[in-house]
Amino acid sequence: MNSALLQEEEVQYCFVNMNGSCYKTAWPFGIRISLYVVLSLLTILTVGGNLMVMISIAYFKQLHSPTNFLIASLACADFGLGLAVLPFSSIRSVETCWYFGETFCRFHSCLDASFCYSSIFHLCFISIDRYVAVTDPLLYPIKFTVPVSGMFIAVAWTVSLVYTFSIVFTRVNDKGIQELVNALSCVGSCQLVFNKTWTVVSSVLFYIPFFTMIALYCRIFSVAKQQARRIEIMNNNIQSCGNYSDRVGKRERKAAKTLSIAVIAFLLFWTPYSITVIADPFLNFIISPHVFDIMVWLTYSNSAMNPLIYSLFYPWFRKAMKVIVSCKILRLDCSTMNLFPE
Repeated sequence: MNSALLQEEEVQYCFVNMNGSCYKTAWPFGIRISLYVVLSLLTILTVGGNLMVMISIAYFKQLHSPTNFLIASLACADFGLGLAVLPFSSIRSVETCWYFGETFCRFHSCLDASFCYSSIFHLCFISIDRYVAVTDPLLYPIKFTVPVSGMFIAVAWTVSLVYTFSIVFTRVNDKGIQELVNALSCVGSCQLVFNKTWTVVSSVLFYIPFFTMIALYCRIFSVAKQQARRIEIMNNNIQSCGNYSDRVGKRERKAAKTLSIAVIAFLLFWTPYSITVIADPFLNFIISPHVFDIMVWLTYSNSAMNPLIYSLFYPWFRKAMKVIVSCKILRLDCSTMNLFPE
């Protein structure tokens, strides 16, 4: 009897004295604080790092190029995820409860999916940009202009927002699995579930850019190796011309290499989650919510990675960050300063 009473007292709910409240996982105090610290740091890094990228490209005129506009738009998607999604997701993950209502749950889920899909499409378009730049460098300035970059940005945002909001807010995603949805719909839950049909559709929207990026970067590195051999031959024959070609070739290959690292990081962080999401409906939704939560935060971490990659491999980004952090842009007009090494 005493054991039964003790177990009943240990049960915690998201909303006390409310019928239909979800159960709450009572993490020890030390674990809760540690989780809040780690997730807060990840959120700050995501917001701060991507804000730096956006300000750098918007402020410095030397960075106004089609590729950098795509990078800035990608940073905008990751910044929006860090600012509008991660704080609420942090509370949900640590407290294992959703305290912000059902309507905001749907809106939060829409923003989450929209920003993530937007990142996927941006990375795919950046891969196309780098492919054209490396494989056809002479015609690249003509083929990939600022209007073309703007069109890609508009497509990435429009498709992402229209798809996610039209599916999630209309509840088409959970049609046919009402029993499962009702079983999960306790007060304090915010779990997005997709039926088999929309799981397949969503996976197609993910895997088409996924495999496109892989194919393009395989081709990019193949062409880059061929160019490196030709440049080496030119260096042996015509030293002056070879030196110039070498500088141009190295710049394009380095840009492709840096952005390919961002793409590879995306694939590594996103693949476990995408496989889990696709498999779950066909396994009768047996995967634990805690496993899903870990996978989700793994994908969120990708949004903090791109600024770190830029800071490691792009000297112009490090130089721009120093100017911004030192507040020189508030005292001086640094918009025309040279950010590239001579």
